Amino acid sequence: MIGIGLKHISELTVTDAVTAIKVGSGDMPVLATPMMMALMENAAMLAVKEELPQGCTTVGGHIESSHLKPSKIGDRVRAEAEVTKVDGKKIEFKVAAYSGDTLLGQGTHLRFIVDRAQFMKKIEA
Repeated sequence: MIGIGLKHISELTVTDAVTAIKVGSGDMPVLATPMMMALMENAAMLAVKEELPQGCTTVGGHIESSHLKPSKIGDRVRAEAEVTKVDGKKIEFKVAAYSGDTLLGQGTHLRFIVDRAQFMKKIEA
């Protein structure tokens, strides 16, 4: 059962592959905002993964986050996600990213529980 307070931490090391230059979101060799947000989404997805009914997964519906500080190549970044509300198939999270003790960004994320097979049928049509 998905309950308020479920948490997960996902981590990455900043490499060239996740910089603003490489992903096209900027022109500097720092962690790209979309990659920080993807790490937050990953933490949220994994926070509830083991509690889902068989054949189900979650998909992102909305994410909103600040990006307050840059991270250079080689920095270790962690994203934390915590369930704050569950309403049927709708799950809300608070998310934050850190490098060491430094807050990089924080916000909210919404995910929906979906049946994998039914969801994939939508793109086959």
